[in-house]
Amino acid sequence: MNDYSKVKTGNEMELIFSAISENEGLARVAAAAFVTTKNPTLEEVADIKTAVSEAVTNAIIHGYEEEEGKVILRCRFEENVLWVEVEDKGVGIENIDRAMEPMYTTKPDMERSGMGFSFMEAFMDELEVTSVPGEGTLVRMKKEIGVTPWIYEE
Repeated sequence: MNDYSKVKTGNEMELIFSAISENEGLARVAAAAFVTTKNPTLEEVADIKTAVSEAVTNAIIHGYEEEEGKVILRCRFEENVLWVEVEDKGVGIENIDRAMEPMYTTKPDMERSGMGFSFMEAFMDELEVTSVPGEGTLVRMKKEIGVTPWIYEE
């Protein structure tokens, strides 16, 4: 995947917020509002909102494990390609491959489904997760906007 930090053209935003569950909705709405400049389909907006929601929820629940912290949401357009990053400076992930397996959860007592990364992969074009135990996790996602026609022809 292209390194988000090397993308130099287009519009961008960064939102830093407290790692509390109430702010998951804020992140969803901010990402949805940001993409409206590219005239996305409702499906594209829904996909982005779902992926952002899952990434932010993971950062809040798993990154900080009920400790105080901040989540950083970055969105940037390079023409019609949306790059999204969700970052925390929390506990990190010991085994990313295991964490990305469908149905794997470290929080079964909280009724977590273990589908967060699977949803991100399903709704975005690309997903990359990097993490360092004790330092935090960075989720990078990419979605091309405007590839789905507004009106489907039969």
